[in-house]
Amino acid sequence: MSLQAAGLAAIGAGGAWVMLVDGATGASFSNGTHVHFGVDPLSGFFLAALALSAAPALVYARGSLAENHSAPALAALTAAFVAALVGVITARDVTSFLACWELMTLVPAAAMLTYRREAEVRRSAYVYVAFTHAGGVGVWLSLLVLANAGAIGNGHALAAKGSGTQALVTLAALIGFGTKAGLMPLHGWLPRAHPVAPAHVSAVMSGMMIKVALYGLIRVLFQWSGAPPLWLGLLVLAVGMLSALGGVLYALMQHELKRLLAFHSIENVGIIMLGLGAALLFRQAGDPLWAGIAFAAALLHTLNHAVFKSLLFLGAGSFERAAHGLDLDQMGGLLRRMPWTGGAFLIGSMAIAGLPPLNGFASEWLTLQALLHLSQESGTATVVAGALAMAGLAATAALAVYCFVKVTGLVLLGQPRRRACAEAVEVAAGMRWPVAFLAATCVALGVLPALLVPTLAGIAGAPHSSAGLSLTPPLSGSLPGPALLIVLVALTAALAALRGRSAEPEPAWACGQRDAPELRWTSAGFTKPLRIALDAVLRPTREVTVERSGGVVQRVEHRAHVPHLFDTALYAPVVAVGLRLASHARRLQSGSLQTYMMYLLGLVLGLLALARLGVL
Repeated sequence: MSLQAAGLAAIGAGGAWVMLVDGATGASFSNGTHVHFGVDPLSGFFLAALALSAAPALVYARGSLAENHSAPALAALTAAFVAALVGVITARDVTSFLACWELMTLVPAAAMLTYRREAEVRRSAYVYVAFTHAGGVGVWLSLLVLANAGAIGNGHALAAKGSGTQALVTLAALIGFGTKAGLMPLHGWLPRAHPVAPAHVSAVMSGMMIKVALYGLIRVLFQWSGAPPLWLGLLVLAVGMLSALGGVLYALMQHELKRLLAFHSIENVGIIMLGLGAALLFRQAGDPLWAGIAFAAALLHTLNHAVFKSLLFLGAGSFERAAHGLDLDQMGGLLRRMPWTGGAFLIGSMAIAGLPPLNGFASEWLTLQALLHLSQESGTATVVAGALAMAGLAATAALAVYCFVKVTGLVLLGQPRRRACAEAVEVAAGMRWPVAFLAATCVALGVLPALLVPTLAGIAGAPHSSAGLSLTPPLSGSLPGPALLIVLVALTAALAALRGRSAEPEPAWACGQRDAPELRWTSAGFTKPLRIALDAVLRPTREVTVERSGGVVQRVEHRAHVPHLFDTALYAPVVAVGLRLASHARRLQSGSLQTYMMYLLGLVLGLLALARLGVL
């Protein structure tokens, strides 16, 4: 795995070079079927992001899988997974893109089934494959229509086909790529698949696989489908706001750490989509400067999320290894027992919560500025959409802070709630250094984001007339700079000076009662005020059991559950209809050769009739 990490780092360095020098190597796209790979600035950015987030995960995997009997198979599958991601990013023809896309879909499922073989894992892998392949129809449809129109690499060609063809391509792409990206309401696979995958595979899936889906969506919406209509930008903005708010709300209600992190991936993909939607609306309004800024915000958050989400999933893998579980109500006190991993996880939590001066704040702040400016554009629909999206992003940021206060309090702080947590020890150095590197990267990207923003905005302008944007005036003083670095260094020095000065431990006050684990805060207790306030939206279920003896209450047990409304209201009815149709379709499988010959004859006659009518 070390060789894999080194190779990926070299690929990422090459991609960064192409991005920074605005060069291209075999970057033209082909509408044919011959195999063609190349790199342009957009591909270079995604290759660099992949290397920065996935190379540490590969180094981590070497230590985490050292004692696993399936380590050789998982290493091979991980290599194939990373190769498929690189293939999708660098493919320059439809055949290569779709082949690598399907490989990227199937390999993680094989890794899940290799790593764990319980019934829950098999079901999660099945749901993942079913969802992504059903949504993948949109990917195939959009790319094949584009290729047939000669629009791969030429956005003007699709415009000549008319608005109907453009709508078909963009909607199919939004459904197909959006399913793999985990956009609501097409996200059902994501919170099921991530928790059951190996930690390093979860890190790559959440860190980069869903971003590679956004890469494909960017190609279609920004480069191949022509000038964006107003409704497309509004739709992308609406989907982004739904994913951001819905993802963070459901994350707050989770009790298992990796599942919680999976819902936060949905939230952050929604934030990226807010930037992309704003960029489409600015392009439609003829404002290339702010279109570039909004696009840069989306790419910057893509990079930032890849880094801190990889860090958080790797940290969760270390916690699971040390504490033998990730139930939030059964953890606690891990920062004292695992200072390296716990400290890095704390930085990742602050980054994903959007706290300055870390990288999550930089890209969310830039996205907020773009949405604020969008609300000042002409056109009622654009103004209203910008204002609503800005309010949605602000609410999302506040709820993310709320959620990770809960996570850090229950996982890192307080007293251990189980013996396994009390006896937890720090993981090996090979698993510590990757999370430390990612934590340092979160700080670096948060302190100096302005070094990247002009380059990222230039990528937005590369295929259009907005190349070479000058971003100094609108961004002056808006992003964390060297002053925040000085503050960070000062705080670090102060903490170092105070190291070793600790008060004598004293028992916690529990209203005069014994300090028992049962009296400590739980995940459900922490979020109950919000759950009550949003009762009409979340539809929680409650069950209270009271045990009495001699008329005196001896024990009260309260259970609460927040159902996933997309499962109950959307997916369950669709699955029920599908199963009913499948039961009817089974009657066609009679087992009779004569019947099958009749089916074949009917098909041939039908095709001949269509050909006679000129349809074929």
